[in-house]
Amino acid sequence: MPPSLIAVAEREEPLRQLPVPLPLAEWLAGDGLWEVELGFGKGRYLLRRAQGEPDRRFLGVEVVSRYYRLVRRRMLNRGIENLVLLRGEALYLLATALPRGIAKAVHVYFPDPWPKSRHQKRRLFEADTVDLVLGLLAPGGRLFFATDFIEYGGRVAELLAGHPNLELERPPGWPEGPRTNYEMKYERQGRPIVRLEARCPEEAGLHPEGRPLVVAATARDEEDEER
Repeated sequence: MPPSLIAVAEREEPLRQLPVPLPLAEWLAGDGLWEVELGFGKGRYLLRRAQGEPDRRFLGVEVVSRYYRLVRRRMLNRGIENLVLLRGEALYLLATALPRGIAKAVHVYFPDPWPKSRHQKRRLFEADTVDLVLGLLAPGGRLFFATDFIEYGGRVAELLAGHPNLELERPPGWPEGPRTNYEMKYERQGRPIVRLEARCPEEAGLHPEGRPLVVAATARDEEDEER
């Protein structure tokens, strides 16, 4: 996999040259919380929001190099300066590089559902990974999610509904209409779409279903250090 990168306007650097958690404020100064999109694809939603709201700070994460390059080129062509782009695997960046509690909103639209059971550990939303996504949210922040993969959507809804610190809603659509190219295409085709919105009134913390897995992994790491 290509090295992880961070970019804003004309500036771009490998992440390995930066401290962690990432000093995002040094890359894009400003007040207020961020809006984050994990897996921005071709950037339809992220670019529109950043261009239309220049006083807010936006952060996008994408693992596919050609999409990262496409969106960075469009960002430069449109003169967008309030958007930070990261190229890298989202779970890795959430676990190792991104600060916690920075976001007023986290957007995840049509992520890879990894339908095969042996691949599901790569999902953004499983019992032992959902806390990484929710950890981006500041108290009062909101998570927005959509997928056309009904089984995965049901699993995500189940996870979010089972979290004691979340308030879950199931909007039939977004006020402004489809937010991504996929959503626009699937609406035209009449395909069902699972949409979820979860509010986090306080710090989310670990999901009850995933806590035993995370605590067990942490305990093993501590034992290895003692040896």
